[in-house]
Amino acid sequence: MISALNRLVDLVEEHLTEELDVDALARALGTTEYHLRRMFSSLAGMPLSEYVRRRRMTVAAAAVVRGQDDLLSIAVRHGYGSTEAFGRAFRAVHGASPGDVRRDGGPLRTQPHIRFRLTVEGSIPMDTRIVDRPAFRLVGHAARVPLIHQGINPHIQRLITALPQEEHVRLKTLSDTEPAGLLQVSDDLDPDATEGSALTYLHGVAVSRDTPAPDDLHAIEVPASTWAVFRTAGPYPQALQQTWAATATEWFPANPWRLRPGPSIVAVLERADDFSTATCELWLPVEPT
Repeated sequence: MISALNRLVDLVEEHLTEELDVDALARALGTTEYHLRRMFSSLAGMPLSEYVRRRRMTVAAAAVVRGQDDLLSIAVRHGYGSTEAFGRAFRAVHGASPGDVRRDGGPLRTQPHIRFRLTVEGSIPMDTRIVDRPAFRLVGHAARVPLIHQGINPHIQRLITALPQEEHVRLKTLSDTEPAGLLQVSDDLDPDATEGSALTYLHGVAVSRDTPAPDDLHAIEVPASTWAVFRTAGPYPQALQQTWAATATEWFPANPWRLRPGPSIVAVLERADDFSTATCELWLPVEPT
């Protein structure tokens, strides 16, 4: 995976002013676009699309400062149809217009060329199991919410706290298959995992495929598939979020599995009364590499 990501970065440089065919590269490297984008985002700390935009504007800034070409020529050369569109993208990265930078020489915010390197860590074993599951259904209360990487997501918090206690009890009684108990489900996630991008969040339970879903609940059909299940315990949600990050930095690079599209599921097994600590299982949909 490290070599695949570095080849992706090299391809970005070779085709910086063109549309990047990530799917074709992923297939050539024996992986999928979904997994490649998810791993890039997790390890680089930014979506691939954002990295491309920053690199493109870093190179464009050098041309602007040199002053040898007019701004329209620079804009077209870097894939923009007008100076206005180029100026908006330029300002979003550098915080100043191309004209200001040409006159003053800055400010410039340079995006270095990323290189991925394998760091030997793994001093703390990850408690993981691989599970093959028949088709099942996720049922519960769902909403579209923005993705937040760190801390408690207030949009999700509002959805859960708005439910009366008897509704949580009712959901628990519906659960009849693994993952057991009340679940936190994230689905339809942007492969780049961009902060603020929309996802479907469902607060509910897993039921067998033949169990009918009540009409007042949302349902997500999950086909027969394989899951990597990571057990985590500690401060909530920090320990869970750290485990999620470690799947990308430690587990996937060292194991013959890759992420596939599908819902990510958190099962809360035990928790403190104030939810300050919890023992959880993180279920991620995977397939062999």
